[in-house]
Amino acid sequence: MVNLEWYRTFKAIYQYGTLTKAAQELMISQPNMSIQLASLENYIGQQLFVRLPRKMMPTEYGKQLYTQIVESIDNLERVETEFKRTVLNKAPSIRLGSPAELFNNYLAEHIGNEKDLHLTVEYGLADDLTEKLVNNSLDISIITRQSKAADNLTYEQLFTESFMIVCNPNTETKEFDNLIAEGNYTEAEKWLKRQKWFAYASDLALIRRFWRENFKKRPILKLQATIPDNDAILKAVSNSDGFAVSSDLIAKKALDMGMVKILWEGSVRATNTLLLAYNKDKIQPQYIEKVRNFIKAHVDSSK
Repeated sequence: MVNLEWYRTFKAIYQYGTLTKAAQELMISQPNMSIQLASLENYIGQQLFVRLPRKMMPTEYGKQLYTQIVESIDNLERVETEFKRTVLNKAPSIRLGSPAELFNNYLAEHIGNEKDLHLTVEYGLADDLTEKLVNNSLDISIITRQSKAADNLTYEQLFTESFMIVCNPNTETKEFDNLIAEGNYTEAEKWLKRQKWFAYASDLALIRRFWRENFKKRPILKLQATIPDNDAILKAVSNSDGFAVSSDLIAKKALDMGMVKILWEGSVRATNTLLLAYNKDKIQPQYIEKVRNFIKAHVDSSK
């Protein structure tokens, strides 16, 4: 009879490419791993890898076998992990997804005071976190937008953030301020377009949202840098004459510390609602309540 551990060994070698890394992942010795792989190859009568000097290259049969067994092995490992979390542990760890800046700025400093809340935190953007909720890799997550495709998830509104243009407190903005005071938004936009900008991504997502609300068009701007970290963007702005679109939630600490100033909040407020998302069939209500209370206690009180 085939030993299921042989398949786990095969999967690890396939994914990590070497016996050494696979052995470290499964926390078994390399000789035992070699024995298990040899046993599986003898059992099915096919060679699964070509042994190269620094890599294990899967054969065509190895590739076919991996495709057929990987989903089943992953499901078994998820069942094992879930059993250990919910049955063996008296205080199970809740797998929480969050935007990095939100957790770092508002929640990280308080987590050590929550005696009955044990979190395994993972950072990511909305699409990644939603996918992991659907795949049951996360229990609950703070996300910035709802996915129409993930109809098995429940969404709760947490709070709304408002977007604004920020800059260095020492940046000379009198010309722009006068244009806004006069209601001359055409010239104000031209002034903004002459400046250099920092953005989270090349698609200008936050800037685009603000621009459409206030100028009714897509922005055409000169990017100084694209930085996939909103806290880093604020640091860049605070040490240069560049501009960025941030939110009252993201930029609160930088504003309070005088690192940046608000150039313009817009004639029309551009907003976004942050959501708490989870599959109510996969997480118990008391854990949802614990996470909800923890977030609201520290984020709402900080705004």
